[in-house]
Amino acid sequence: MKLSKPGKNTLNIEVTNISGHGFWLLLEGKEYFLPFEHFPWFKSATIQQICEVQFLHKTHLYWPSLDIDLSLNIISQPEKYKLIAK
Repeated sequence: MKLSKPGKNTLNIEVTNISGHGFWLLLEGKEYFLPFEHFPWFKSATIQQICEVQFLHKTHLYWPSLDIDLSLNIISQPEKYKLIAK
């Protein structure tokens, strides 16, 4: 019996957990934590708004209902980016 070739993985990004401190994203097998302390725009967002994330251009994530655009560099190393919204 010959097995067919597996299909393309269409799930590139997923919100795996949301807590009072922030939320976790699973992106291409790697997990990222976005604490509300560093990403305050999400603190008052609904679960639906946080989960509506799109992975663009292999380096950017976009939340259309919140109009938030973040690069993977900012998410993975927020300490290097001193401009934090208050």
